[in-house]
Amino acid sequence: MCEKDTFMREAIDLSLDNIDHGGGPFGAVIVKDGKIIARGANRVTASNDPTAHAEVNAIREAARVLGTFDLRGCEIYTSCEPCPMCLGAIYWAHLDKVYYGNTKADAKAIGFDDSFIYDELALPLEKRHLKIVSLMRDQAIKAFEKWDNKSDKIEY
Repeated sequence: MCEKDTFMREAIDLSLDNIDHGGGPFGAVIVKDGKIIARGANRVTASNDPTAHAEVNAIREAARVLGTFDLRGCEIYTSCEPCPMCLGAIYWAHLDKVYYGNTKADAKAIGFDDSFIYDELALPLEKRHLKIVSLMRDQAIKAFEKWDNKSDKIEY
């Protein structure tokens, strides 16, 4: 078995084990320099946290282990193609590569359907089901102006 298969096997094993421990059928590992540095499993229902997806949990753990929010040089192996939220987190974390097992179509077939999110994102704000309303921009922009002028900010 090649190294990539070993890492994917770990993500798959996490997804299987998690079902027996109150979580959903998703697991992920993050690898740096050929070693697993973080593991995550889906804990949405177990923790009543809708953001506790396997990939997000693995990213949080990797950031803690490495002491940085920038995970360049790392790869993620996940038992399923990432949902829109997890994909966004993967981009924000700057992971180098994603390996996945099950597809989003496989997930949809068992009730984990994210297509409505992809469909919504393609619509203009005024046509989305979730009403999104801009409010107090004149006041809110002050934080952005302050940030933009900050000389010692840490870019991310």
